[in-house]
Parts: sequence; structure tokens; C-alpha cells
Amino acid sequence: MAERTSARASSGRLDQPRETRRALLPRPTVSQETFGVWSEQFARFMGTANFLIAMTVFVLAWIGWNVLGPKEYRFDPYAFIFLTLMLSLQASYAAPLILLAQNRQADRDRVQYEQDRGRAERNIADTDYLTRELAALRIAVGDVATRDFLRSELRQLLEELQDRRSAAAEDEVGRVSPRE
Repeated sequence: MAERTSARASSGRLDQPRETRRALLPRPTVSQETFGVWSEQFARFMGTANFLIAMTVFVLAWIGWNVLGPKEYRFDPYAFIFLTLMLSLQASYAAPLILLAQNRQADRDRVQYEQDRGRAERNIADTDYLTRELAALRIAVGDVATRDFLRSELRQLLEELQDRRSAAAEDEVGRVSPRE
């Protein structure tokens, strides 16, 4: 029993986490955000007409020098192996950087889409609320006396008063004439 306890103690306790192992590669000193911003700037630069024109001029100058230049100063003969190697190296670095920039843009687009969707849902909810409130107001206004309704009621009362006055006047005229 004592042997088991000493074996566990040497391997570490079960109720405590193990120590982390050292990484084989050193940790980068540049943050991921800084590297991502740099890769986006690089991708934007590579997608410009200035870069394409400069790269075309560079390749044409390279080929021109190695075909038309003095033989003793040519550094990359006709197959242009060194130029192919340089362009392949550039492409091998450019492709992952461009993909990283695209992934970051996709993440931003996804966040923007979610915000737009949330804003649209709030707008729909606000519109539904205002529609219900407007319907409730229309129902309430239907129960309230409107100006036209009040005018028609007042006209009817005025006509009734005029009818009563004319009837009362006729009664007085009828009473006064037989006495004479």
C-alpha cells in the first residue's frame, strides 16, 4: 500500500492538474491581431493595380536582362529557374496571408450580418408594436364621438327645439283666436 502511495505522489496528485509541457516552438512575439492586420494590408496591396504593374515590370526586366544583357552579367539563364523559384516562394507566402485576410473579412462579415439581422428583427418588432397600437387607437376612436357625429346630434336637437317652439307658438295662436 505504501508503494502505491509513493508511486502516485511521484506522478502527481489526481486532484491537481499536470504541469504544462514546454512547447517545441517558441511563442510568437507578435499578437494574432497585429499579424492579422498586417496580413490584410498585405492582401490589399497585392490586389492593387500598382502591385501587378510593378511585378510585371520586375519580371520583364528580369527576363530582359537575362536574355539581352551581357553574358558575363547574366545570373539566371534561359529557363529562368531562379525567377521561378522566387515567384513560387512569393506565392507560397502570399497565399496563406491572403487566406488569413479573407477569413478575418468573413468573420467581420458574419458579425455584421448578425448585427443587421438583430436590427431587422428589432425593426420588425417595433413595426408590429406600432401596428397594434394604431389598431387599438382606431378602435378607441371608433367608440369616441367624432366632430361630425356631434354636429349631427346638435342639428337634431336644434330641429327638435325649433319643432317644439313652432308647436308651442301654434298652440298659443290657437288659444288666442277663439277668445276674440
